[in-house]
Amino acid sequence: MEKKILITIHENYRKIIAVCDQDLLGKKFEEGKMQLDVNEKFYGGKEYEKKKALKILKNALDDDACFNFVGKNSIDLGVEAGLIKKENQIVIQGVPHALAFL
Repeated sequence: MEKKILITIHENYRKIIAVCDQDLLGKKFEEGKMQLDVNEKFYGGKEYEKKKALKILKNALDDDACFNFVGKNSIDLGVEAGLIKKENQIVIQGVPHALAFL
């Protein structure tokens, strides 16, 4: 069964699009001086299947947006959408994380 992706679009002076693997929501990861808090306020968006999530990300390419990816499936989606490269991710306590600024 395909894992769900959560997408939240925050509207500020530019769009901030938070993308995370559903199973990571509400968890906190720490390693050395790095910390990743996958809190519900920032990441707790709508649930999407991969195909729909990919469409949302590709549509956002035309916007003045930045993206925040957490989790293996979300990172893979960001790579497929052409937003990030796998080698630009960091890993905190086994959880991949990447940012993209357009």
